[in-house]
Amino acid sequence: MSNRNNQQLEYTPSQHILDLEPGSTPADWHQHPNGCGWVYRTARVAETAHVGPKAVVYGNARVRDYAVVSGTARICGDAEVYGHAWVCGSAEVSGSAKVCDSAMIFGNARVFDDVMIFGNAKVGDNAEVSGCAWVGDAWVFEDAEISGDAWVVEHAKVSGYAKVCCARVGSGAWVSGDVVVNGACARIDGGLTKEQAL
Repeated sequence: MSNRNNQQLEYTPSQHILDLEPGSTPADWHQHPNGCGWVYRTARVAETAHVGPKAVVYGNARVRDYAVVSGTARICGDAEVYGHAWVCGSAEVSGSAKVCDSAMIFGNARVFDDVMIFGNAKVGDNAEVSGCAWVGDAWVFEDAEISGDAWVVEHAKVSGYAKVCCARVGSGAWVSGDVVVNGACARIDGGLTKEQAL
């Protein structure tokens, strides 16, 4: 047994890790062999995935394939992270959210509920994606919020304090500022900015 493995077996999770699953004990947690991050007994992480030393996977979450969870990121609930997806910084993926392909969640971003983040999507800074929203091959950043049945796809960008709910933003559109795009019939395409959307 290598010296690294001896150290790994002697190390126990801190109280703030234990508190993520109330009533859990150190025996309920183990360090992932690829990165040494903490994994709760009901969560599943593939050997090919990477969970960094300060990252945590708990609940019934799944991290598969070659996904990377690093920084102080948390994957919890029934969330799934797979493909070559990367969740880093202080980001959190929870609920039944799915992050796949080469998508990246970073900063303090939160992705939860029944969200699907796919393709080369990037969700970062303080952005939130919730509801049944889909973000694919698009960027959501700064303090933007995507919710409901919204679709943000096709190289679109949503930034600033923009809110997109139950609407579609695509074809390279950029929604920024304090704009709110709401409604099942709302669609923004082709590089519109806040001023054009109003």
